[in-house]
Amino acid sequence: MSKHAFDLPAQAGVYRAIYERRDVRHFVAGDISPETLQRLFCAAHAAPSVGLMQPWRFIRITDCALRKQIHQLVEKERLATAEALKERKKEFMRLKVEGIEKCSELVVVALTDQREKHIFGRRTLPDMDLASAACAIENMWLAARAEGLGLGWVSMFDPIALSELLEMPRGSRAIAILCIGHVKQFYPEPMLAMEGWAKPAELDDYIMENRWADHCSAESADNKRCLET
Repeated sequence: MSKHAFDLPAQAGVYRAIYERRDVRHFVAGDISPETLQRLFCAAHAAPSVGLMQPWRFIRITDCALRKQIHQLVEKERLATAEALKERKKEFMRLKVEGIEKCSELVVVALTDQREKHIFGRRTLPDMDLASAACAIENMWLAARAEGLGLGWVSMFDPIALSELLEMPRGSRAIAILCIGHVKQFYPEPMLAMEGWAKPAELDDYIMENRWADHCSAESADNKRCLET
């Protein structure tokens, strides 16, 4: 074990937050203290970012009328998504895809404008601004779980419409609506798995060595042996 490793209880806490994190859609009433909310924002802001560009911006939605307008944008996209899913439309419409109306805190995460000036690490991979912001969201997600709070990442919205609604500057980009709040209980497994929408795949089917193993099927009984051929 590395001399820099956390002690075993601390390690267990980190891994517990990772494995018990859930994309939450069901909330119960209850306020989140300003101190707790600040800790969540601090955790997000401590995320790594390419070239230390810190492209994330957080917009806390405290206006009830504005929250309703955001909900309407999400509902519009939910219906459009249902139509696009065709034969799975009815199945999709039974799913709960957001908790905007019931969550304690609603936060929109956006990429700031003028990101093009950040070249370090982005010359050939410009999407690293999005990757950096995703790390910030994951930090907040894990911190929320450690605090006993649920967090749901809503991505069903028109980013242009949301940007206009929030009067965001040209060049910025809304990437997430985060619902944060208290829960009755955390899902024992991902909600979409519980609802039968999809099943998590096995890790072995996602690990390759040296080169992309196109000849290895996801149903391979011995993926490791396939990789070695």
